[in-house]
Amino acid sequence: MGHRHYNGLKTAALFGVMWAVLLGIYALVGGGNRSLFLVFAGVGVLGTMYGYWNSDKIAIRAMRAQPVSELEQPTMYRIVRELSTTSRQPMPRLYVSPTAAPNAFATGRNPRNAAVCCTEGILQLLDERELRGVLGHELMHVYNRDILTSSVAAAVAGLITSFAQFLLFFGGSDRDRGGNPFAAIALAILSPFAAMMIQMAISRTREFDADEDGARLTGDPLALASALRKLETGTQRAPLPQDRDLVDVSHLMIANPFAGGGVGKLFATHPPMAERIARLQRMAGTPPY
Repeated sequence: MGHRHYNGLKTAALFGVMWAVLLGIYALVGGGNRSLFLVFAGVGVLGTMYGYWNSDKIAIRAMRAQPVSELEQPTMYRIVRELSTTSRQPMPRLYVSPTAAPNAFATGRNPRNAAVCCTEGILQLLDERELRGVLGHELMHVYNRDILTSSVAAAVAGLITSFAQFLLFFGGSDRDRGGNPFAAIALAILSPFAAMMIQMAISRTREFDADEDGARLTGDPLALASALRKLETGTQRAPLPQDRDLVDVSHLMIANPFAGGGVGKLFATHPPMAERIARLQRMAGTPPY
């Protein structure tokens, strides 16, 4: 429970920083213009609502996933039904994406409107015990209401970027009041970067929570650790193409679906696999290796 409590506080603190950045930009750009702020905020709220209510459709469409029956995927159904029953939650809709890239995700605004999707690649890569660990992780994203968290984070980050672009384009009201135009330009450039980093930090804390809570749900932290180890190699061997639609839903997936290293790791929405595996091994009382 300690890790979950800590990550919850960290997420709240990150949201606080994100809103502080947004209000700071408003103070510089808006110059007290409430209409300007309401326009940007309205766009952000509408974007959040659309993403929240349609998150399952957006992600499933991006992955070209199709619904599957129990006859087609008996193992997947058996595991999800067992874990849903244990959690006293409704059975989500199950999908399979026709791609060799090994990955899985869950989406939906609440447990009654949830969907779990596995790629053909992950179903071939993992054994049943490892798949159970992955599905436990994905179900906990739904039970923890992570879609709401990620939707709000994305919307606030978008607002910050929009305000910053407005500041950069128009020079900022601070210059009109005799302020430092270089400070305004610096803020316009750095604010979107700060928003992106905060959004990624929120995504990472949610992954740690889902790892921990999913391992508790299945009672088998080492199964998820083993699955993550295979996924780390598998996603590098068969990465997804970085098209816009896939990039937009990549934060939902259990493993970073794109190839890349070096500086690219700094901007990843997922925490390092080694750290996730080490945490799970500590849960199981096994020394990390």
